Amino acid sequence: MGLVSKGIALQHCKADSGAEDELMDIYLAAAEQAASDYLNRQIFEDQAALDAAVAAGTGGVEPIVVDAAIKAAILLTCGHLYANREDVVIGATAVALPNGAQALLRPKRNNVGP
Repeated sequence: MGLVSKGIALQHCKADSGAEDELMDIYLAAAEQAASDYLNRQIFEDQAALDAAVAAGTGGVEPIVVDAAIKAAILLTCGHLYANREDVVIGATAVALPNGAQALLRPKRNNVGP
């Protein structure tokens, strides 16, 4: 999707460019997909891209242009994936942040179905 640049994601994760690039590409793509899936909407980098997708019939239901809240949610998710590279963490206490990625995305969510 390219909604958040790899450079910004690397900065957010305090990771070095080069050695972490391929891994960051995967985490960033996963975070962008997770945001789109949670919103039940396609997210576009700008109005021109959204308009082109709508004209082509590929914009989906209620497409949206990325904004600061969506970018922040993507970065939070990307940071989580980068910091927690396994399914299970042993010997650590974790607490979900109340203003995490879903809190940033919830106001824009397209609730389909019940």
